[in-house]
Amino acid sequence: MHLDDTIAAIATPRGEGGIGIVRVSGPLAIQIASHLFRPSQTVSADKLPTHTLTHGHIIDTTASDEVVDEVLLGIMRAPRSYTTEDIVEFNCHGGIVTLTNVLDLVVKTGARLAEPGEFTKRAFLNGRLDLAQAESVAELISAKTELSRKIALDALAGKLSERVNQLSDKLATLLAEVEASIDFPDEDLDFMHTDIQLQTVHTIQRDIEHLVKTAAEGRLIKEGVNVAILGKPNVGKSSLFNALVETSRAIVTDIPGTTRDTIHETINIDGLPINLIDTAGLRQTDDIVEQQGVERSRDVLRKAEFLLLMFDASQAMNNADIELLQIANSHHTILILNKIDLPVMLQSHVLTEHSPKTRVIQTAITEGKGIDTLKTAIRDEFLSGEITLGESPIVTNTRHYDALRRSHEALNDVISSLENEMPPDLVSVDIRISLDALGDIVGKTTTEDILDRIFSQFCVGK
Repeated sequence: MHLDDTIAAIATPRGEGGIGIVRVSGPLAIQIASHLFRPSQTVSADKLPTHTLTHGHIIDTTASDEVVDEVLLGIMRAPRSYTTEDIVEFNCHGGIVTLTNVLDLVVKTGARLAEPGEFTKRAFLNGRLDLAQAESVAELISAKTELSRKIALDALAGKLSERVNQLSDKLATLLAEVEASIDFPDEDLDFMHTDIQLQTVHTIQRDIEHLVKTAAEGRLIKEGVNVAILGKPNVGKSSLFNALVETSRAIVTDIPGTTRDTIHETINIDGLPINLIDTAGLRQTDDIVEQQGVERSRDVLRKAEFLLLMFDASQAMNNADIELLQIANSHHTILILNKIDLPVMLQSHVLTEHSPKTRVIQTAITEGKGIDTLKTAIRDEFLSGEITLGESPIVTNTRHYDALRRSHEALNDVISSLENEMPPDLVSVDIRISLDALGDIVGKTTTEDILDRIFSQFCVGK
């Protein structure tokens, strides 16, 4: 990674909008702005104070000083910027043609196109953010719910990093103690007793365990859960889908086989993102198009993490219902007995007789009955109680979870070595393994290959 050149990218999403931003960072940023930007007031860009916006125009000096756009120029001088380098931002009129023209001029004037995530990577390499904070930038951008946004913002503020650094400091102190006993065995020094060392390791390990326990729910909050609605035709699947997404997203008719393809939408249930999938009714059909829809439904069945299996309370149970109940016994499922507002031909206890461990929710979707109960049931299947953001951070990143797990496993080896009175040099090796694993989280011991993999997942311009 070269930090002595100047990078540029469009920092706003593609498409039409009121504002589009071209961001430039590096030693030539202000010089490039001085060359391209003509302020309304008689002052050049290199004389503008930091952290100001100035009105003016982008000028194409290669085309007889043609005006490219009317802009606001933002200047953030080093080190008080996102990357700690000089940064300029051209706040242009939104639209890909205008933004591309401005970016082309910036590149012609001395910058190069930024790689995905390179602005944030520079912020990390220049010490403004640690690696956990840098990763939280991407999580903040992709947050699907208010809760996931708050968790990512906490990580960006350094809450997870602070906890990891506290644990690392305790391990480093223990390591120094053990290595001192190796280096100065004959000195009359008061080294930490083995019992105290064990107590210290157990305390650190409990703190790591607490962070690890947050990871399962943290991943769900970040990534969401794939939930598929399945059932026979005309049991109310599309009506349920529309009720959950709170819009008429799926076509609803009384004609069986109306839904021919899977429909996807993400909803928010108390902070838990649900990637909801409406499917074609499962049945035998001679319609070639519907057959493809049914096959896609079966493919969704194989891949979904959670199923909502729907049944029609106004129809007596048949073999197709029994086949669905067999699915319930092998998948994570809630059974929905719909149309209870009609004369009931199928009772909920009949469903539980075939699938005794599966919860049954009774609904009348067209009347709005049972929807809130179903939402609560879905959330309770995945989240244990209310998620509150307090002093303890919530781990949402798989890489962080893996590092914590490796650190915890190494501490098991430390405990075993101490209890079996192994030589201190063996103890120090395992302490260092645990310490390095924690260092991976904040970027103290991370390799360049891992950095490249992390930042390649960012959008260009961030």
